[in-house]
Amino acid sequence: MRKRATAKQVAEAAGVSKWTVIRAFTPGASITEESKRRVLEAAEHLNYAPNLLARSLATNSTHQVAVFVDDFANPQKLPFLETLTEQLQAEGFVAMLVNINSHFDHINALLNASQRQVDAVILFGTAFRDETLNDRRLGRGTAPMFVLARDSQIDGVPAVVCDAEQALKEMVDYLYDKGYRRPGFMAGARALSTALKRRHFFTEFWRQKGVTEIVDIAADRYSAASGADTVRRYIRESDPGQRIDVLMCENDILAIGAMDELRGSYDLRIPEDLAVVGFDNYELGGAFAYGLTTYEQPKDEMVGAIVSMVTGRREPETLTFPGRLVVRKSA
Repeated sequence: MRKRATAKQVAEAAGVSKWTVIRAFTPGASITEESKRRVLEAAEHLNYAPNLLARSLATNSTHQVAVFVDDFANPQKLPFLETLTEQLQAEGFVAMLVNINSHFDHINALLNASQRQVDAVILFGTAFRDETLNDRRLGRGTAPMFVLARDSQIDGVPAVVCDAEQALKEMVDYLYDKGYRRPGFMAGARALSTALKRRHFFTEFWRQKGVTEIVDIAADRYSAASGADTVRRYIRESDPGQRIDVLMCENDILAIGAMDELRGSYDLRIPEDLAVVGFDNYELGGAFAYGLTTYEQPKDEMVGAIVSMVTGRREPETLTFPGRLVVRKSA
């Protein structure tokens, strides 16, 4: 294999000092245009690339961001991750994906990220336990943390979220105006869904309209299979004459699983027999087979805000962004 060229070799070829080579590859560093041109030409000829690890020791910045993700069964994670990694890479940062699940110690994961000297940690999911993240073992020196797409509820850790209160008010207003009066809500695992606040506001806004009987059913995870299993259990255990007339699911993948089960196993018509709505505006929900009424999170704006905090262009703060109601044929 060809040996990697060094900064010293580039300096000799360009007729400059080694430090001039380093400045040529450091954004914002002081260097003349002529010196930079000579360095870049020599670097291209020698197929030289700067040692980012060595640079990180000098600048105390690795340009790496650890992204902690749970619940990979939820396909809505992928569009967010695509946008997040795209925007980070455009800023010269690399995302390090860390898989978090119920069997993994969050503290060790955070400490491991700190030991790798990442510049920031982005928590993207619902299973992060606030009491764990406040553990004193993290202490000083841990990379700054940010929360994406759920409330933080952790002092000093900002979150970027879709405005759940506005979203659920719009959703309930729409369903009430359509004539629905027997609502039900399907959440993910209770320990995980609390930070989303969707069930809370769904219940609150129905009660403001005088509807106090709200059926609450919980799936064990965010997946189509879990949505199907959960709605099957509800149908089996409920009196046909007393069933809900509209089911809101905490996200679209639960709604898609529920719709498949309702139509496939029980031959129920949607929305005539039971309306179904979701949240997230997952692409598959817009297909003709589903026509899912849902609520779209402002993904680009949310990711843009968190990336601007990571890069230092914006002061860290908790931000909420309005989304939009997407009306289709399922309700």
